[in-house]
Amino acid sequence: MDIEVLGALSVRENGVSVVPTAPKPRRVLALLALNADQMVSVTTLIEELWGENPPRSARTTLQTYILQLRELLTEALACGEQERCTAKDVLATVPGGYRLLTRGGSVDYREFERRAGTGYRAMDAEDYTAAARRLGEALSLWHGSALTDVQAGRRIEMEIGRLEEARLCALDQRIEADLRLGRHRELLSELTVLVNQYRMHESLHGQFMLALHRSGRRGEALNVYRRLRTTLVSELGLEPSTALSRLQRSILATRPEAPLPSAANGGRLVTR
Repeated sequence: MDIEVLGALSVRENGVSVVPTAPKPRRVLALLALNADQMVSVTTLIEELWGENPPRSARTTLQTYILQLRELLTEALACGEQERCTAKDVLATVPGGYRLLTRGGSVDYREFERRAGTGYRAMDAEDYTAAARRLGEALSLWHGSALTDVQAGRRIEMEIGRLEEARLCALDQRIEADLRLGRHRELLSELTVLVNQYRMHESLHGQFMLALHRSGRRGEALNVYRRLRTTLVSELGLEPSTALSRLQRSILATRPEAPLPSAANGGRLVTR
């Protein structure tokens, strides 16, 4: 079974999609896919579907959704050659819940974590060329926001938040590696989009300031700091971090400074 959640939900068995069109069975499959090869409790699934006030029929309805998913799996399994397992083997009932088994298939968020981890280790070793390449390969697995076509409940929203934060950390480190390789001008268009998308993300703003300054655009770099400070003060009542203020003073004194600490290395982030 091949699973993708870094964009639209895709779950395929023998190359055949087993993603239902109805919103709630789709949500059940999404939560099982996010926890592939692990048990997801009935309680967790019910909470995802109905929140804190489930109907009395919740368990029975959940069983119906599981049956619908198994029917799709049965059709997909029939397309395989010499397939000996059943839908219940793939979507297994276990004590207290259910488990979706990948049986050696690909899972995009796990591959993302593996590639990103390789990139982080290259950063620690100061091999910035390898770090930029590996982190870029990790980020290439993303095709939009995580589970963009799933109506998420609280549990899935938490998982989406975790995945998005992991993506931002990898992006932050990849940009830092590119800065250390002197790719300042190449980063300007990307960072222009990112600081507008993440209006209070300090690390991205610091990287944009540095890229502008090293591209000979000192005034624009200082304007980025002023805009961020105005946003932080007006919306959160916070001043920019010490590291960002230090970078601003360095630019005022026309002394280029090393990249700010990244999210993965403990730098302060304010995101929105």
